[in-house]
Amino acid sequence: MEKIIVGNFKMNLEKEEISNYIKQIQKNRYYKKAVYCPSFLYIPYFSEKDIPVGAQTISSYNEGAHTGEISAKQIKSVGASHVIIGHSERRNYGKETNEEIYLKIKEALKENLKVILCIGEKEEEIEKRKEVIKVQIEESLKDLPKENIIIAYEPIWAIGTGKVMNQEEIKKVSLTIKNIVKESKVLYGGSVNEKNIKSLAKIEEIDGFLIGGASINPEVFLKIIEVAVTM
Repeated sequence: MEKIIVGNFKMNLEKEEISNYIKQIQKNRYYKKAVYCPSFLYIPYFSEKDIPVGAQTISSYNEGAHTGEISAKQIKSVGASHVIIGHSERRNYGKETNEEIYLKIKEALKENLKVILCIGEKEEEIEKRKEVIKVQIEESLKDLPKENIIIAYEPIWAIGTGKVMNQEEIKKVSLTIKNIVKESKVLYGGSVNEKNIKSLAKIEEIDGFLIGGASINPEVFLKIIEVAVTM
């Protein structure tokens, strides 16, 4: 089964850089095998070229007097097909709770967006990892339909640190998640790059990758995509 690849640009790249990025990736035949998640501003740059694109978050509100917020309806209207919800940086800096994440997912599903729900433990929570991710999943999804939900497991202690979990641990976590959310697709994130993608792509228990820093460089990201979808 072909891996699902999602690139999270975070708050990186400006207008000219995005334009050059798109020109660069279009030279590679595998460029449409990934979902690109730039800043809200640049979603149309991808959708207008028929490139799979998603948002990095959304509001928990549908519309109204919510200055600075962007709704699921709005990102759908400019061509987004996916949305990342509950990323650890949103939980940390934005103080997002599982309850707010639940409301955001509810809004996304109303618009038939595919949701990439991020979960993961902090370094001090490693010993109770299973309990932590179980609570995150159950409180974030509750009674919602699961068909359009992709779970992205990112051990918070590994994001941007260069640390990667060993393969046996990744397998165990993926199976744990699939036992909680039956038949769910599970992505792995946390310092995935062009150097470790070959070994990570061999893990049958994971269905793809959520990639941060390495997705900002088009040449590097294309290498990752090509390895992940051809192995």
